[in-house]
Amino acid sequence: MSELRQNLVSGDWIISAPGRSKRPHELAKKKKPRVRTPKSTCPFEDLEKSGNFPIELFPPGKNWKFAVVPNKYPALSPRAACADERKVGPYSVIDGVGHHELVITRDHDKNFPKLSQKEAEELFRVFRHRLRVLSEDPCGDYFSLFHAWGPSAGGTVYHPHYQILTLPILPPDVRISLEGAIRYGRKHNKCVHCVMLAYEKRHKARIIYENSEAMAIAPFVSRQPFEITVFPKTHVSDFGKTSDKIISGVVDVVAVCLRRICEKLGDPDYNFYLHTAPFRKEEEFKIYHWHIKIIPKRSLLGGFEWSTGINVNSVDPDEAAKILRAPKQK
Repeated sequence: MSELRQNLVSGDWIISAPGRSKRPHELAKKKKPRVRTPKSTCPFEDLEKSGNFPIELFPPGKNWKFAVVPNKYPALSPRAACADERKVGPYSVIDGVGHHELVITRDHDKNFPKLSQKEAEELFRVFRHRLRVLSEDPCGDYFSLFHAWGPSAGGTVYHPHYQILTLPILPPDVRISLEGAIRYGRKHNKCVHCVMLAYEKRHKARIIYENSEAMAIAPFVSRQPFEITVFPKTHVSDFGKTSDKIISGVVDVVAVCLRRICEKLGDPDYNFYLHTAPFRKEEEFKIYHWHIKIIPKRSLLGGFEWSTGINVNSVDPDEAAKILRAPKQK
């Protein structure tokens, strides 16, 4: 029987309807082979030739591993003066002031699960460094970090890259997440995400993988099939304040989960993204617990989802976790 499940943080409802997919393993059918773009036509192979002039290189010089460049087609652009809200008739409008950057890895074929543990840690430290740098801009309120792998996830360039935007507003999903965490904290004097982690640790059914520093779960209220949330086990609200030790644990968990998705689900496209506390508001949002969401592209929203805002998930999260944590078949 299907169930309506309410998200403990946002208050949103989803429908868990595993009966609509009698065989969850059918979702793991091999998709068409991934199309590899040749290096000769890749805009990230020769940055200067393609006009992608670096903001920073890590390490500096010609032997860089990671490059931070401005997005050539930015959604937001920096300027000296911050944007003010204004009215256009009944509507509120703010100029698109902000930053839009790409973090590019040197290797044309090494997407995140193919990076070594050391390389993955270095990459996440670049993310943390850019958050710290961009938080100094008084015009920005929020740091958005996401990765799109594959065309159906929005990845239009094959060469692995990660996008960073700073926004002069709080994005709607983030605002709902923050407000829900604060609301729960005021009522129970506890971090809602820590409560969820403690329950999942006892229950065990939805844990996909964990180490001493981080844990990946298939959320009880999963909006999408095989959705994964990765939490640091230590309560940290601001990704920019995260220690190297925690980053090491988190990147291990993220990489393992992405490898499992590739192995078990037929190498689907995917997104992962960061939810963290806003800039310069550590005290106000100290109850928040930063985390990473991983969303394999296995389903499309239909008429019911668009007309109601309620997602229908045809894969039980318990079954999703069971599939993803199973050992690789030889």
